[in-house]
Amino acid sequence: MPAFAKQEDCVSNVVIIGAGHAGVAAAAALRQYGYGGAVTLIGNEAELPYQRPPLSKGWLLGSVGLDEVLLRGADFYAEQQITLRLGCTVSSIDRRKKYVHLSSGERVDYEALILASGSRAIQPAIAGIAHEGVVSLRSVRDAQKLRALLTARAGGGPGTAASPASAASPAAPTSAGLPAAGVTLAIVGAGYVGLEVAASARQLGAEVIVIEREPRVLARVAAPAMSAFLMAEHERHGVRFALGRAVAAIEADGGLVNAVVLDNGRRLAADAVLIGVGGTPNDALAQAAGLRCDGGVLVDLQARTDDPAIYAIGDVTRRPMPLYGCQMRLESVPNATEQARQAACAIVGRAAPAPEVPWQWSDQYDLRIQIAGHALDADQQVVRGDVAAGKFAIFHFKGEQLRAVEAVNATPEFMAGRQWLGKPLRIDRARLAETAIPLRQLAAA
Repeated sequence: MPAFAKQEDCVSNVVIIGAGHAGVAAAAALRQYGYGGAVTLIGNEAELPYQRPPLSKGWLLGSVGLDEVLLRGADFYAEQQITLRLGCTVSSIDRRKKYVHLSSGERVDYEALILASGSRAIQPAIAGIAHEGVVSLRSVRDAQKLRALLTARAGGGPGTAASPASAASPAAPTSAGLPAAGVTLAIVGAGYVGLEVAASARQLGAEVIVIEREPRVLARVAAPAMSAFLMAEHERHGVRFALGRAVAAIEADGGLVNAVVLDNGRRLAADAVLIGVGGTPNDALAQAAGLRCDGGVLVDLQARTDDPAIYAIGDVTRRPMPLYGCQMRLESVPNATEQARQAACAIVGRAAPAPEVPWQWSDQYDLRIQIAGHALDADQQVVRGDVAAGKFAIFHFKGEQLRAVEAVNATPEFMAGRQWLGKPLRIDRARLAETAIPLRQLAAA
């Protein structure tokens, strides 16, 4: 077992609330940077900390198990002398006495505290949303429940008949023999998680209808061209859409969901419902402790709150984005990792890490979707590649400045755009669309 020498100019113990990507990354970074004090990681789930992205993909499809999605094996925490307190809930923070109070009645003292409490699924005001067949997707237990809903009722029920769209689609999976054949899943919300689940459910053989109140999928996060492409791909795989519509009610018979009712009165048969309309930060602890919050815990570029002994990282934060001149709340693994390093560096007295360009990814069917930056105020787009062939990138500019890139099966374009973002480069937009011209020839200082 390695020995971690206590640094004289460091705090002697760090408590981390939240055992997701951000919390585990912070604990690991502290040890990586030579921190020798005590580290306690508190998580409200009983399972060892695990990755969330596979929940809508490999986990739902049954191709990976819990052991394959763990962030770290059990040995890591023992070897790194990280105390795990799993299945624990923090009920309050005493900033003056510097301890957290657990719902069990115990208290854990800290000299530095890191809030990594993440976010929770938004629960819209829909009649019947509490029915047993309704689920969000934020945890491994949610994913287990969703898979059970898709497979337990296969072979019958209101979703048995295939929709005309899926029956006509040459790419739609043949339902015979698939575990979710004969089941209809209604997905409320056409964000990335909703679309990922739609793809996985179709691969399992379920019928899928996606209901979105906006006029297009990914309306808040993707360019219109990207929205149109992804919707067409899902329709080609048999997914149906109801755009510009909200769900007014979810109906059940004998405790089993059997339909969703739209705001225009249209009734759609369904055996299960996924609520995927976004997340909201778990900042209640921070608010109760008097920390500054505004759509998330407000932090600086060191991930520090307005209390010098408390940091916040990951989905729960609202952080400065110098590249865009604003503050944003980001829900992504790269953001969680970056802020974890910021907090760890500040705690051990190490120079702050170099700022990173925000990025994220999504896998749907055979599509690898990669996004760097945020379009926000972009006023011009350049498409490079072949949209029809499903291999292209959309570059977003504000004047001469690149603001974001969205790529589908185009990793070189994504990597180039990610490297160009935030740098004083002149990009030859007139030739950017010409795929015969190497990317390295398109940007100059």
